[in-house]
Amino acid sequence: MNNNQLDFAFVADLPTITPPPKKRAVRDKPAATPAVAPFSTPRSLVQAPLQASPERNVLAGDPDVESLATALEAHPDYRVLRRLRPRLEWASAQGQAVCRIIVLDTETTGLDQTRDKIMELALLRVDVDVDSGMPVGPVQVYDGLEDPGMPIPREVQDITGIDDSMVQGQRLDEDRVLAMLDGVDLVIAHNAGFDRPFVEARFPQARSMAWACSFADISWKEQGRGSAKLESLARDMGWFYDAHRAEMDCHALLAVLATPLPKLAHTGLAHLMAQAGKPSYRLQATNAPFDAKDKLKARGYRWSAEQKVWHTRVGDGKALQTEFDWLKENAYHQRSAVVQFEKLDALVRYSTRAGEMLHHQL
Repeated sequence: MNNNQLDFAFVADLPTITPPPKKRAVRDKPAATPAVAPFSTPRSLVQAPLQASPERNVLAGDPDVESLATALEAHPDYRVLRRLRPRLEWASAQGQAVCRIIVLDTETTGLDQTRDKIMELALLRVDVDVDSGMPVGPVQVYDGLEDPGMPIPREVQDITGIDDSMVQGQRLDEDRVLAMLDGVDLVIAHNAGFDRPFVEARFPQARSMAWACSFADISWKEQGRGSAKLESLARDMGWFYDAHRAEMDCHALLAVLATPLPKLAHTGLAHLMAQAGKPSYRLQATNAPFDAKDKLKARGYRWSAEQKVWHTRVGDGKALQTEFDWLKENAYHQRSAVVQFEKLDALVRYSTRAGEMLHHQL
């Protein structure tokens, strides 16, 4: 309300109205000082606060920004995520033996391996020191787009940012891809069961290669991770990145796997290289009684509508024997039964090809 005198006169005298005193503005009151400050700001931050001005560079890598991040990291109430920067050069090998790997990712037009096509393929080729499980030397990179010969669905465009105009007339450099794959000991993908069939359909030469899956071959839950998704694993390690483009996903995966696993004495790369040399098994609860379905489902078995059988995957021979014992006790109720299982090695694991079919008498 404006208390200035109004610019007109009244015919009759009116009683004088005294306006109430103005309330003192909150800013005039001295700020209350807490007994214990919840967070002591470092003097350097008080003297040099961030200013949103064109003159100040607040991009990642600015020493002042990094000092802010370091200060926040030191406080238990904060976590800091840093943008993941691709690393193209690692230290020299310390040991004598190296394993040559490819970290691979695809972006496709959909999930159907019989109908959909690759529209982006990325490869990182690097040596890994067998003793340390760490990448060594330079990282070779390939990333290419390809016209899938079909419209890219809108939902796929929204996820990947790849649209029809970007892939029109594009084709993967086959010579470059095959040169990258040549002489490689192990191909690693995060969800190899998805990527491998797409890659083998496009490049049949990949069928003779050993593959590992960083999603399935590492028990991330046992390592204390809440999720096995790549973005979540990167966040747990303090990184964020622009996901769902093949090359950046590869860089993120290499960084995650080059980090020591929380509850093991080696890196994710070392774990995958060791697992690749061991067989795994796909066990079927052949002719299991119908009343066992709830127990099988709770145990982690999945129903195959095509084969009409409950099945599960186990990582080694010891786990396979444990599963035989569990099936006899819980599914077949100590009755005699013969179950079928498939022995898989790294040459067929995660492909659409069958492994060695075997039987076991419970």
